[in-house]
Amino acid sequence: MTEAVADDIVAVLPPLLKALEALGFFQRHLHPPAFASVINAIGAPDEALQAARAALGEWPGQFAGLRDRLDRACNETLAAFAGLRDVERGNGDLVAVFRALRHVPRAQEALYPLAVQFPPVSSFFLNAAKRDDEDLLTRLEAGASEHTGIFHDHNESGSRGGFSVYVPEYYAPDRAWPLVMALHGGSGNGRGFLWSWLRDARSLGAILVAPTATGQTWALMGDDTDTPNLMRILETVRSRWTIDASRLLLTGVSDGGTFSYVSGLDGASPFTHLAPVSATFHPLMAEMADAARMQGLPIFITHGKLDWMFPVQTARQTRAALSVAGADVTYREIDDLSHTYPREINAKLLQWLNGGQEPS
Repeated sequence: MTEAVADDIVAVLPPLLKALEALGFFQRHLHPPAFASVINAIGAPDEALQAARAALGEWPGQFAGLRDRLDRACNETLAAFAGLRDVERGNGDLVAVFRALRHVPRAQEALYPLAVQFPPVSSFFLNAAKRDDEDLLTRLEAGASEHTGIFHDHNESGSRGGFSVYVPEYYAPDRAWPLVMALHGGSGNGRGFLWSWLRDARSLGAILVAPTATGQTWALMGDDTDTPNLMRILETVRSRWTIDASRLLLTGVSDGGTFSYVSGLDGASPFTHLAPVSATFHPLMAEMADAARMQGLPIFITHGKLDWMFPVQTARQTRAALSVAGADVTYREIDDLSHTYPREINAKLLQWLNGGQEPS
């Protein structure tokens, strides 16, 4: 690597990672009535990134692939900020905010392959508790192979019914691994939602599967075309990697969380644990669920007190209904959570899936 290229990377990575962290904070704390205060709280890291991006020089041709990924990560990050700034100026609504935030997973997808070369990028894709774990960082760097990392199966933007998979770089087939199947919200897709979970799957050792619904959202009404597709995806993953049948988590946010009830309460479901987040639930679901399936079924409910789409009373009633039906319910109510995804719950969910211990 030439000195000029190295200098450019050293100059642009810190503002890029700082800007992405700020966007993550914004995503987590977004609450429509508090938009102004949340965007004020993240400051203006986009200005520093814009300056660093503009200062990048020309790179020799052999570094074209690296430069392309770095450019895309910067451009997608800046596009997210541009959309948010436009709303801040009064040009747009909540839909425009969500549209702007679609750039965030695209930036992460462009950046992730650089983790193997650059320790700051590798640390960025770990949860906070693991960022100084030198042993983990070494295992991540040493273990990467064609059988690990991120894979997409018919899961391009705009497609339906495909899935994305993340397999930790230190995966070894001689032991069984926990699996997390994470279902996106109603307007999302699996390729984007993968990034809501990747840090924790990578930090704590779980195989992560992020499917995309077969329709515009999950099959909450009418014919259920999604459960058979999820079973197909699960079997595909099981055929390629060693999965622990006693640690199969079905989770999801919003419509994805609701569908984790719809599909996961079926008597034929192979999933051992359910963890709906910011979801809704009708009491009839408990009455119609397979009675034997419900007995002792571990269900972890997470909901925000500020949820404006599915008021928190819904989650409290769900907790009561499922407990009466015989499920083993764990409940977490988060004071400052609106209708967004709380990534801080992921490590707790993995510990719960693993019987109270960190995955080995």
